[in-house]
Amino acid sequence: MDCVLKKTMSSNNSMAPAKIRGPGRPPKKTVSCTWCNEGKQPLKYVLPTTSGKKEFCSETCLAEFRKAYMKGACLNCDNVIRANSSGNKDYCSTYCMNKHQKKSEVNSKIASVAPTTAGHFIESSFDTFQYETYQAFNWDEYLKQTNSSPAPLDCFKQAVNPPQNDFKVGMKLEALDPRNVTSTCIATVISVLGPRLRLRLDGSDNKNDFWRLVDSSEIHPIGHCEKSGGMLQPPLGFRMNASSWPMFLLKTLNGAEMAPSKIFQSEPSGPRTNLFQVGQKLEAVDKKNPQLICCATVGAIKQDQIHVTFDGWRGAFDYWCRYDSRDIFPVGWSAKSGHPLQPPGQKNSTGSNRFKIRTFSLPSTTTPASATTNNTVSTTIDVQSPEADTSAPPPPPIVVHLRKSCMGGPLIDSSLLPLIIEDTSPVDLAKKLVVELLGASNKPDVVLARLGSLQGEEMVVTHEGTSYTIKLPGLQKASDLEGVFTALVTSLGCCSQLFALEHIKRECVMCDNRPPPTKRKTPAEQEAATSTTPTDTPLSDSPVSSLNKTPPQEWGIEEVIQFIESADPCLGVHADLFRKHEIDGKALLLLTPDTMMRYMGLKLGPALKICNLVQRIKGRRHSM
Repeated sequence: MDCVLKKTMSSNNSMAPAKIRGPGRPPKKTVSCTWCNEGKQPLKYVLPTTSGKKEFCSETCLAEFRKAYMKGACLNCDNVIRANSSGNKDYCSTYCMNKHQKKSEVNSKIASVAPTTAGHFIESSFDTFQYETYQAFNWDEYLKQTNSSPAPLDCFKQAVNPPQNDFKVGMKLEALDPRNVTSTCIATVISVLGPRLRLRLDGSDNKNDFWRLVDSSEIHPIGHCEKSGGMLQPPLGFRMNASSWPMFLLKTLNGAEMAPSKIFQSEPSGPRTNLFQVGQKLEAVDKKNPQLICCATVGAIKQDQIHVTFDGWRGAFDYWCRYDSRDIFPVGWSAKSGHPLQPPGQKNSTGSNRFKIRTFSLPSTTTPASATTNNTVSTTIDVQSPEADTSAPPPPPIVVHLRKSCMGGPLIDSSLLPLIIEDTSPVDLAKKLVVELLGASNKPDVVLARLGSLQGEEMVVTHEGTSYTIKLPGLQKASDLEGVFTALVTSLGCCSQLFALEHIKRECVMCDNRPPPTKRKTPAEQEAATSTTPTDTPLSDSPVSSLNKTPPQEWGIEEVIQFIESADPCLGVHADLFRKHEIDGKALLLLTPDTMMRYMGLKLGPALKICNLVQRIKGRRHSM
């Protein structure tokens, strides 16, 4: 009794100096950077992982952590396995190894009792980011656990029974450009997941893929736009010159597999008013990772808008949408349609969390998940990066300079080539160069045949959705590209000065004997597609010829307006817009169609014309 009393008194004495707090929230635990443990800097970078999330003070710390995380993470606590950690490659410490082994023993006993029961998750090393098997999510159990109710079916603009998906990878269709919904473009089915399609606009890159349901009103069979009196448009950010779009369209559709009209389905009717209530559960697409459908809750309602909050995540992925959005689904839709469902995240969890796929505030991207579904047990989601890890500071890129004023020969229109191509890998750079040559060729099949007959290493390049095998001299380092240039020049008959690893300002002596181009009275857009030579062009005959003596980056606002008006009088109506946004010479050289349409309010046609003028003066500037 005395011992107990003394112990109690001593504990009371030790607590006496502590400051007595009133009712309220406990003090926040100081949070430090996951990588460098610095606690004074604000943690602006977040990486969701199996344990919830990791926070970092800088991009460098995030990159270093992610690089180490890709090599291996502790199977018990999901922390990085550092070089000075335990010798075991699967655990960060002996403590974690022992704890995980005990957990595995318990799981093995459970498995021996009920061998048909699927485990919650399968542990594996992190050779790729990320393989994971999920058990079918039990909504009934979760609703009871959270004491919540699902949103009724009549709240959603979704079919009662999920539509059947008969699309195949590689099929062509028409789709609205999600970044410019007034344009109808050609799209290719990149992957299929349940009743959803991952689409890529032809002429765009893989960074702008998007997802649509098979019963979406924004996709149609080829020919629908023309029947409706419309015209197919190049996607926003079209990688080639706008004037080459008609020919590109013909090449794209020639021999392609068109999606048959019978597999397109009508969009279901939706509710006339917002019937949602705060607190109701639903399934929703994660806008930051649109391949994912996750457990969510209606967090707030404002007229026709609902606030979608993802369960277990502190608002990092929440968003507002209309009540009739096609990105929200009733509870159980994923299980019924065969689409994977991401279970709720676990706030402040130290254990393993099945929600591993998210990427947030990262410099690199991952491909959307390709999933195979099992009707009885589980769904496997495979998320891999198609490219090398770019999280660490990359080596300086290798740059190939293209002299657009040089002759491209009988197969290449050199005016359609970019000014530079760059990549950190000599092999990837050579592939990019070949792809650009194919895009600028009037006979790409002949180019492919000639490159396929060369001596060297086999490489696979993709042109307009189809893969081809070519041969080029071996590439180990940047200087080996000179051999590639020689092979291309010899086989394609173009000027030997068309490619170079260094920018050369002087005129090409190989092309000096060409007859000067005849003056043309075509629109500025056509001129930009057919000529970039600084001599004897219509610009020199205009009142703005005095600007030729001044570098474009030194132009003022009025000089920029004068240049645009003289090049195309129709563009003069946008002069006030250039004054409003203070577009001087430096700003002019940075303009892109996307920038002009999104921030300046220009339509696609004028934006493309101005972009062609910009490319034209860039070519003139580099050829000086």
